[in-house]
Amino acid sequence: MEKSIDVRGLSCPLPVVQTKKALETLNNGDTLEVIVDNPTSIENISRFAKNAGYKVEKSESKGITVLKIYKY
Repeated sequence: MEKSIDVRGLSCPLPVVQTKKALETLNNGDTLEVIVDNPTSIENISRFAKNAGYKVEKSESKGITVLKIYKY
């Protein structure tokens, strides 16, 4: 299952908090797509997810970054 959240326009720590809450609802094998537009939030979300043991992939297009976070 893939879930998506949009945290564009939000200031830290809200993007990380919303990502954490969304990850808690996933099962093993699920993916969370996080749509982000703030460089600080991109780094904070990526660092949080990696430190929590998730795999993170990043893609960028037209000033928008999509982080795909995989739960094993």
